Amino acid sequence: MIRKAQLQDINSLAALALQVWLTTYTPDGMRDEYAHFALTTFTPKYFSQLINNPKYKVMIYERDNAIVGFAVVNFESNYQGCDYGFEIEKLYVHNAFQGQGIGKKLLTEMKRHWGAEFWLYTWVENTSNLFYQRLGLEHIGTFSFDFSGTQIVNNVYRSK
Repeated sequence: MIRKAQLQDINSLAALALQVWLTTYTPDGMRDEYAHFALTTFTPKYFSQLINNPKYKVMIYERDNAIVGFAVVNFESNYQGCDYGFEIEKLYVHNAFQGQGIGKKLLTEMKRHWGAEFWLYTWVENTSNLFYQRLGLEHIGTFSFDFSGTQIVNNVYRSK
């Protein structure tokens, strides 16, 4: 079942975000700066603020009363000043449930609610690049930022 996140979901959202983010971004082991970022970012307070902020929407994929995936939509973000629609800021699926169509179903539900035009970015080394390419998203550029002295390069995609 897909539904909008509620305040009673914030602990599960924080734990799931930690699980997915740490598995994705620490393939070479845990570094203090990565642990610090994850533990101070993905908190219940962070998700409470997202749920209460009208410029964001958080959608949940729930199976057997457990949250196994979620997506965060940001309605005010843009890429290079262009209007590619809303940004899918996060699309996280529990590692044990990846490959089961959950991410695709979340994207479909977001399109149904807010339109087919969206954009997102993902780390160039993330396996989700293949997922977005298989769905037919168009690669429109890259986005880089500095994280603790390391340049993080991301691919930017938009819906077609």
